[in-house]
Amino acid sequence: MAGGLTENRVAHRVYDSLQALSCPLVQDLYLQEDESMLELLCRPSVLRTDILAWICCRINPKFGTSKGMPEESKDPDGLEKKMAVIGQELMLCKADDLDLIKGKASPQRQLQFLEQLFSFVPGFKTSAGNSTDVEGLLSQIFAAENTPHLRQMLQPGLDPWPPHIEALHEGQESAHKPGEELPDVSDLLQSRQTELEQLQSKCDFLDSDEQNGGAFSPSSLRLAAGDLQQQMMTFSHLYETDLRLYCSRDPPSFSTDAAVFQRVHQKLLACNTELEMQREITEASGSVSEDVKRLQTQPRYWSRGEKHTLTDQLEEISQRLGSIVSQLDT
Repeated sequence: MAGGLTENRVAHRVYDSLQALSCPLVQDLYLQEDESMLELLCRPSVLRTDILAWICCRINPKFGTSKGMPEESKDPDGLEKKMAVIGQELMLCKADDLDLIKGKASPQRQLQFLEQLFSFVPGFKTSAGNSTDVEGLLSQIFAAENTPHLRQMLQPGLDPWPPHIEALHEGQESAHKPGEELPDVSDLLQSRQTELEQLQSKCDFLDSDEQNGGAFSPSSLRLAAGDLQQQMMTFSHLYETDLRLYCSRDPPSFSTDAAVFQRVHQKLLACNTELEMQREITEASGSVSEDVKRLQTQPRYWSRGEKHTLTDQLEEISQRLGSIVSQLDT
């Protein structure tokens, strides 16, 4: 953790981040003590798992659509494994790190994992401490005394050596013995310069491309003409050996019944399209029925520290409204 913050302070910061993101699971809790926040975020519970699943849904909306698949109901750790896979995709944990997902790891690691998850939530703003650190680092890099170093890095006077040339140079230095005499460096540089000039005179098309950027150089036209001639010779040979016999034949005569097969094919395609639409409608209807049933039967809404179903929640709201109306009448 940056800045040596205690676990309680970090838990408070994570809880404030959940409040800032309008997480519906913590809006009715009204926690004030840091110990309670730390216990909520770092102790295994159904509420902690739901909070982690809500964060995963904010990061990947497809996570929420597939959270209630039938295969997950057979595996008690199916939801935790899916969240661990998301953590692995974000390079925050391993796919088999279920202790971290279930809340059995150290509080420091759990809080760090939650803060790293927040950085992937769309629209989440980092804390002022982190932004201050980044601004300080940037101000130090772009300080006036470091400007010459930045210019030298952006426009180096000498191009860096490729890795294979640098390794070759190091090998040659290690192979040299102290007692041996080195050749004259000036003669060696002069010979290399002569070889480079000769090589450049042979590659005249490089200079012509730089001088005439928008025009065609003669060397490039010669190269293109040579490639075209080679391709035409290859095609002529292929035509003489394989294609001439087929090109000289009479065109085939089609049967008059081809229109019948075409209409049958169109009808079959239309039938397949309708069957596919019927299948998608059936699947969508089944999915909607399962969602409605799950919404009516599963406790999903928090009230007074407990989960309630939609029916119970609506009944409680109706009772509250009735009591309020009766008080107003009296």
